[in-house]
Amino acid sequence: MTSLLQTASLSSLSSSRSLLPNPSSRSRIPFPKGIRCSVGEPLKYANGKPFIPLLRDEMLPNFLTRTTHAVNAASKNDTRLRIFSGTANPALSQEIACYMGLELGKIKIKRFADGEIYVQLQESVRGCDVYLVQPTCPPANENLMELLIMIDACRRASAKNITAVIPYFGYARADRKTQGRESIAAKLVANLITEAGANRVLACDLHSGQSMGYFDIPVDHVYGQPVILDYLASKTICSDDLVVVSPDVGGVARARAFAKKLSDAPLAIVDKRRHGHNVAEVMNLIGDVKGKVAVMVDDMIDTAGTISKGAELLHQEGAREVYACSTHAVFSPPAIERLSSGLFQEVIITNTIPVSEQNYFPQLTVLSVANLLGETIWRVHDDCSGGFEPYSTLGID
Repeated sequence: MTSLLQTASLSSLSSSRSLLPNPSSRSRIPFPKGIRCSVGEPLKYANGKPFIPLLRDEMLPNFLTRTTHAVNAASKNDTRLRIFSGTANPALSQEIACYMGLELGKIKIKRFADGEIYVQLQESVRGCDVYLVQPTCPPANENLMELLIMIDACRRASAKNITAVIPYFGYARADRKTQGRESIAAKLVANLITEAGANRVLACDLHSGQSMGYFDIPVDHVYGQPVILDYLASKTICSDDLVVVSPDVGGVARARAFAKKLSDAPLAIVDKRRHGHNVAEVMNLIGDVKGKVAVMVDDMIDTAGTISKGAELLHQEGAREVYACSTHAVFSPPAIERLSSGLFQEVIITNTIPVSEQNYFPQLTVLSVANLLGETIWRVHDDCSGGFEPYSTLGID
């Protein structure tokens, strides 16, 4: 009798287990008749790939029904990807995490009375792919040091891969020697990030392309142009009236690429002579802007001296409206006064650098690059390329 009960129990348990999908052969399990998966809700993502459950809880035996707590725990731990945010731009980090359907990792960052930075991860990252979101925006030295300590903390916590997500790379303008006995700070910062333990860098709109060569680790360079182009395309501006303007000779390649994507608009160049750091003097204009809508394109706006003097020249040459487009809004004084003086119809920037509320003015429009960076993180994590539509303009190789 006992053996019969054991046999019946084993047979019942075996039949119950047969209802559960085998992870190794999930694709070979046939759908039961009359059962359809509802995909009306947003799909849950595991490692960047949609996961549609084959069985519902009501199909399982009572003792195998998953509780809500168990489901949440499983969905939370089903990926080895972790995103941590520094204190430089937590709002952007939260937007990236929301786009990816993940939660920001728990991290403790504080400063001692003497200014030293303390970092402690509040969760395990052993064997995980860790992404640290921290732009080195002002105060540049504070945020850079914080990033280095975060990388070191992850390395000592046995993270498998550490990617420094740097929406704005400070010291990028110090990428070459223009005079004798100058430092190349961009190379120095690249060495610091590499030696701290980063395995990869994800940067957005570097000041110059050669900065990627300063790193001895892979660099994924994405561009904020698609975000700004999509916004401009939504505005009712006739393509025949557009002209893209480069505020200096060094940005001609950037402006030409921007103009090609903007209905192949004509190009104009502002020729300037710089007499000192953050001081610019406009000399003349190359191209025709009379009666046209001028779109000035640059990678960053610092004191706004270059772009405001260029706007004055464009108005003198007969431009009907002037738009300023830039990925990085550094906004060092007196940038706000110059940009809000009435020279610009609209100033379009992105949120790679946080803009404080007191720096907002009526002509300012802030676009988010969270989806751009979030999609790039997924593709880096899944070892995919960004060279196919609809993300062919991401600039990922």
